[in-house]
Amino acid sequence: MTIVQDRRHFISIAAGLALAAGSAEAFAQTTPPKVEYAIKKLPFDPAKIKGLSEKLLVSHWENNYSGAVRRLNAITAQLAGLDMATAPVFVVNGLKREELIAANSMIIHELYFDGLGGEGDPKGALAEAMTRDFGSVARWKAEFTAMGKALGGGSGWVLLAWSPHDKRLINTWAADHTMTLAGGRPILALDMFEHAYAMDYGAKAAGYVDAFMQAVRWDNALALYEKYSKES
Repeated sequence: MTIVQDRRHFISIAAGLALAAGSAEAFAQTTPPKVEYAIKKLPFDPAKIKGLSEKLLVSHWENNYSGAVRRLNAITAQLAGLDMATAPVFVVNGLKREELIAANSMIIHELYFDGLGGEGDPKGALAEAMTRDFGSVARWKAEFTAMGKALGGGSGWVLLAWSPHDKRLINTWAADHTMTLAGGRPILALDMFEHAYAMDYGAKAAGYVDAFMQAVRWDNALALYEKYSKES
């Protein structure tokens, strides 16, 4: 190899190393900050929810909700460690899909548990809004309950949500953790996945729905309704 060839070879290697170093530096500079999602405690005494056993509620919280939070943290860490410029598209696509499922599972489960621990019927501005948008509180309750029972033996969510687009309350159905109303702001969630009721009710999902409706903490739904309706 001649001196000129040696020099060209050296320059080629140096350029490659510089490019690699530059890429590593750029990746290091753009690595997202660490995000750690915390598992929230149950907002009620699980031994005091009429119609739903302590064993069921604790299992639901520990295995399904807490599991979703732990899974989301693991997925977030994996995404943060990827070089998005070189990562295979199927890896990125798979992780982002799982991130959405875990994030929505976490968020809706928190709404579900926040909505338990009360009794009675909706009152105040929420009852007025239900009457305005459904005809009566009884009509809203009949529709929401029927939607839950229709999902018995399957899986999914029934959500009472505020629609900023329509400026009204709606009952919406979600088959899994990736299907929700675009722009909708849920204020009450009924979990119809079997893990939410099978331990107590077996295949009798209708009994679980009735028990849930008797245990709703309406002041939480009211506070969310007032917040979201004022924002739109």
